[in-house]
Amino acid sequence: MRSNYEKNNAILAIDFSVTRRARLVVKHLLRSRGATARNELGEQLLDELCDCARIDIVYLKIHDARQYHKRRGKRVVMRQYGYYRPASQSIYITNRTAVRGQLLAPKTFLTTLLHEWMHHYDHCKLKLNSIHTKGFYLRLGSLTEVLLS
Repeated sequence: MRSNYEKNNAILAIDFSVTRRARLVVKHLLRSRGATARNELGEQLLDELCDCARIDIVYLKIHDARQYHKRRGKRVVMRQYGYYRPASQSIYITNRTAVRGQLLAPKTFLTTLLHEWMHHYDHCKLKLNSIHTKGFYLRLGSLTEVLLS
């Protein structure tokens, strides 16, 4: 019997087609700035991705707050951009940087959103305890590439 790690690592790409509408929402999302607009566009993208993958929808909450972070001395040694909660099928993302409190760059916001959605996909579609393996990042990369093409 294969371990969860081996299963996570063996799946290298998404197995569904992405719609033109999803690509269009990504283009709008990359131009967005505020928490309200990002929450609305992010929900549209997540709904579309869930429909494409034929999985339950996931809820999104954008916090207009600084990222959770830890310091060692004056250096930031860890940041948490967002997280996924399988029990509530929810994604939470902070919209501001850890130290300066600036709005997240649009591409950083998008990659965080897709990263957390990939955990949802792993949990709902692949029935995995989603962990950060090479396979996870290859699946994420394949999704990102398709959406940005």
